[in-house]
Amino acid sequence: MPAVLYEERDSLAFITLNRPEKLNTLTDELIQGIADGVDAAAASPEVSAIVLRGAGRAFTAGYDLTPAAGASWRRSYGARPVEPRAGAWDPVRDHAMMGANVRRFMKLWECPKPVVAQVHGYALGGGTDLVLCADLIFMAEDAIIGYPPSRVFGTPTTMLWIYRLGLEHAKQFLLSGDQIDAPTALRIGLVSKVFPADRLAEETERYARRFANIPANQLALNKLLINQAYENMGLRTTQLLGTLFDGMTRHTEEALRWQESFATDGFRETIRRRDAPFGDYGERPR
Repeated sequence: MPAVLYEERDSLAFITLNRPEKLNTLTDELIQGIADGVDAAAASPEVSAIVLRGAGRAFTAGYDLTPAAGASWRRSYGARPVEPRAGAWDPVRDHAMMGANVRRFMKLWECPKPVVAQVHGYALGGGTDLVLCADLIFMAEDAIIGYPPSRVFGTPTTMLWIYRLGLEHAKQFLLSGDQIDAPTALRIGLVSKVFPADRLAEETERYARRFANIPANQLALNKLLINQAYENMGLRTTQLLGTLFDGMTRHTEEALRWQESFATDGFRETIRRRDAPFGDYGERPR
């Protein structure tokens, strides 16, 4: 079964994250599938807008941190391979890996057609690096969004939090890693609309189909104009720093010990201990 499903219907392209048994956690295959779907939608004359969504009970629970998934992220940047000693870290190789993810996430931002993200269940951790690149975010009223890796093992790489929220709320939720429920996300302007879970898909599609009544060049120019304002504010520089800092946070002594505890204490228990002081633990994944 492909990690991402692509469908065109009623003027819309549907890009569906399709690892429901793993809560649509992000792998290299899945991220590439999203990028390929955006390219296909951008090239299709039948598509006026894109709906990005997830199969199963969550939009995405963030990056897949299992050892098997980790092997797929290794990337070369054209350097002669060197056998690393224990604890060594190549920041350029790390940046090549995470930078490739950022470039693919940003295809949502750069696509000339509007992208509406349909979020149910969870959008957590690295999943927010993806979803915040969409133009509009529609959320189920019982859904949760947040970046708990800011407590240990990560910084946002696309770093659209600050541009979408402003200083006060970006600090509130990134310094703490607190998760955000749908009513709060709507109140602070992180998402555009909130619907009952059983109406989310219907309402998202109904809204997105309206773009078929607007010339494609008009949509493209207005999106480019809005995006350019944020580009001028230093978005790309912030993303470069966010990607580098993310690598740093994953290679601190605290982060290495935290990751080692997956093997000794189990993934769920390690996550539970991290999040318990903040009140968002139990079944909620990274």
